[in-house]
Amino acid sequence: MPQKHLGPKGLILFISLMGMFIPLSIDLYLPAMPTMATYFNTTYSMVNLTLIAFYLFFAIGIIIFGPLSDKYGRKPILIVCLMLYTVGSFVCALSGSIYQLILYRIVQSLGAGGVMAISTALVKDCFSDKLKSKVLAIVQAMGVIAPMIAPIVGAAILRMAEWRETFFVLALIGLLTLVVALMFQETLSQSERYNGSLAGALMRLVVVGKNVGFSSFLFVAAMLAAPYMAYVTVSSYIYQNYFALNVQTYSYYFAINSALAILGPIIYIRSIGKLRARTFTWCCFGVALASGFCVLFIGNHAPLVFLISYLPFTLVEGAVRPFSTNILLDQQSEDIGSASSLINAVHTILGSIGMALGSLAWSNMIHGLGIIMISTTVIAILVWIILLCGKVKIKGLI
Repeated sequence: MPQKHLGPKGLILFISLMGMFIPLSIDLYLPAMPTMATYFNTTYSMVNLTLIAFYLFFAIGIIIFGPLSDKYGRKPILIVCLMLYTVGSFVCALSGSIYQLILYRIVQSLGAGGVMAISTALVKDCFSDKLKSKVLAIVQAMGVIAPMIAPIVGAAILRMAEWRETFFVLALIGLLTLVVALMFQETLSQSERYNGSLAGALMRLVVVGKNVGFSSFLFVAAMLAAPYMAYVTVSSYIYQNYFALNVQTYSYYFAINSALAILGPIIYIRSIGKLRARTFTWCCFGVALASGFCVLFIGNHAPLVFLISYLPFTLVEGAVRPFSTNILLDQQSEDIGSASSLINAVHTILGSIGMALGSLAWSNMIHGLGIIMISTTVIAILVWIILLCGKVKIKGLI
């Protein structure tokens, strides 16, 4: 259905804004994490649980609300999710203990998960062929703006206020997005919706998951989310505690790394029609592996060396996400909400595992991050080789 109020460009901006929810919800308060441990009189591990819990229940939100949008339509489910996110962000700001903050982050994350699942489904609903590929890359590139500016804004907030204000900002963003969502027109017609029961709608996840080509390639692509989220989890401690940088300087280092992620989708767009999908995948794995070895062996020499060592992995992760999402969505002609849920959920679950691994009591966090990068990339390569040697057919790839 044409978007009378938003128009095509407005729709792309709206989808991009929803894609920013996850980096904003994580990166905005990263600079405050070391001081939050002191504020709540708790350990760094407990503070990290606010990240891990958010990311884990974010996956649950994706799994629940994506299939529901196939049954009830995109708009009503989107509005419910935005209300959950906005309320969750507001009560996070009022938390009186670390346990309350973890609980309220779960509420916030459930809403964010639904928003992410629906935003991906809208790309498939509204665009096709090469235009779909380009829109996915544009949305990914614009989504990188959030992690680029969020730590800088978070550090600026800390200079004038405290960590609570970061969650008030997130609540305001949720409220503004909710207003835009009210102007959004439904993209899934009544005839295209799933007509079965509520339980049946959720079971469509299993139907999509049984597509071996879909599931196996999703696992291969999503493995790179684990080292990236491990970096997000430990970066503030590495830069502020290990390299002794102040909050503002740390935010600049984090922003530079995030800024390079914009080049990932651009590289993917440039590669369309020039590189075979297999070749593109092998190139990404090679760069990721080399970056992991650099972090492991030279990353602890200086903050700039650590940044330069990790930058290639950021570039690759930014390129693989729209590349793999485009291929995965092409595997399904229906149940797009469920497919979108699985794509985002698997990335999120593996990202949560990366967060948990990064939070382990490593004697040296930089070495630990390097080990995570190398091991997850090797696992992805092994599964990729098995996939290539098997008889599984994947549209657009094999």
